[in-house]
Amino acid sequence: LWRSVKYECVYLNAFETGSEAREGISAWITYYNEKRPHSSHGLLTPDEAYDSQGPGLKVAA
Repeated sequence: LWRSVKYECVYLNAFETGSEAREGISAWITYYNEKRPHSSHGLLTPDEAYDSQGPGLKVAA
């Protein structure tokens, strides 16, 4: 996650203030969880992978 944050968000944006950085990184994390497919989830987004788990499966804390 942190490597992706740095290379896909922080290094590509010239944030001037801490509040700009907070807003930009927050928007990127929302994108990461809701729209960006992940190969470790079979090209599902984390939200889709979490929603597709059956009721009998345990979720990591």
